[in-house]
Amino acid sequence: MSSASFKWGSSGLAYLTGRPDGPADFSRANVLARAERVAAALGDRLCIGVDAATLLTGRAALLGLSRAGRMSAGGATRLLKAADGWWAVTLSRPDDVAAVPALIQASEAPADTWLALQRWAATRSVTAIVDRAALLDIPAAGLGEAAARPPSIRPTGGRASPRAAAGLLVADLSSMWAGPLCGALLARAGATVVKVESPRRPDGTRAGNPAFFDWVNGEKLSYSIDFDGQAGELRELLAAADIVIEGTRPAALARRRLGPDHVPARPGRIWLRISGFDDHRPAFGDDAAVAGGLVGTAAEGPVFCGDAIADPLTGLEAALEVAQSLGRGGGELIHASMAAVAATYAALPTEASQAPHPAPPPRPPAPSTPAPALGADNDAVRRLVSERRCAPC
Repeated sequence: MSSASFKWGSSGLAYLTGRPDGPADFSRANVLARAERVAAALGDRLCIGVDAATLLTGRAALLGLSRAGRMSAGGATRLLKAADGWWAVTLSRPDDVAAVPALIQASEAPADTWLALQRWAATRSVTAIVDRAALLDIPAAGLGEAAARPPSIRPTGGRASPRAAAGLLVADLSSMWAGPLCGALLARAGATVVKVESPRRPDGTRAGNPAFFDWVNGEKLSYSIDFDGQAGELRELLAAADIVIEGTRPAALARRRLGPDHVPARPGRIWLRISGFDDHRPAFGDDAAVAGGLVGTAAEGPVFCGDAIADPLTGLEAALEVAQSLGRGGGELIHASMAAVAATYAALPTEASQAPHPAPPPRPPAPSTPAPALGADNDAVRRLVSERRCAPC
């Protein structure tokens, strides 16, 4: 077997891929090989060490997750059979669960949500299922529906001289994993990263495992602001930032005139937009991976690959895009789709699904700095913005 297969097994990724009652799956070993190349290029540009295996398996290690076949390692997403193929649906939010009766056209909530979904989907096409889920804002995707493509880049004018990340101001409006991971890597490179959250709807991972939240947010300042009532103040932060990381739907910011076309930019500003798809459909890491076709193999059909793997892969790829943009002088809008990133990795050659190598569980990352409480750094952020507004660019 190849060295890629050995690394896949020792990283914990094989442990996270395959049936829970079967052997570990080594078929996607080249995913880690490419991620390591991206990590090396990113590390060279940002002058930091980047361990791809830890980025891809860190959450599972911190949460004690293991492979679960057609249920995602985190438990919120399932792979289900439709009349003409496979699809995935994520029910991680209360609103998603509440919308299931409308999805399956039932008069009341089913006793067993997953069984009801399985029976309903069995007689319908993947396209019809995904289209109906999109109408109800439920994260769902057909297996392999997304095409591989690199993040898109649109010049926005006002380039600066090539520069490093150290000393730059980053406004991180993203949540969950992909965007926050990109912000965390920039913070490690010396940037001042401000995590922006609404007090009414903070990052959902803040209420989850604190070790994971600390891992991707511990080196950031916490800035809590009402996106509606304090839009003017938020606009000042975005205008002062050298890099903006956006993980919300573009329409949500545009409606408040907080998008990249509405906020005055410093020379060389980079605006990174991370979404699940090219359109406005919601997505999480596991269903986005399925959309890209990034799944493991089993005799009975596809199984989940890794843990929400489209999230850390996108965070890693996006960070490299930002670092490369800094080298060009910035002045760009970068759009990374998690499904497209997953499809890029799914297109890599596969290997034999079984290997003689052991498949130990992933190792947790090093202990992290505790993340600040919500809004703990509001005054400090306001001072930073004021200083930048008064200083020449």
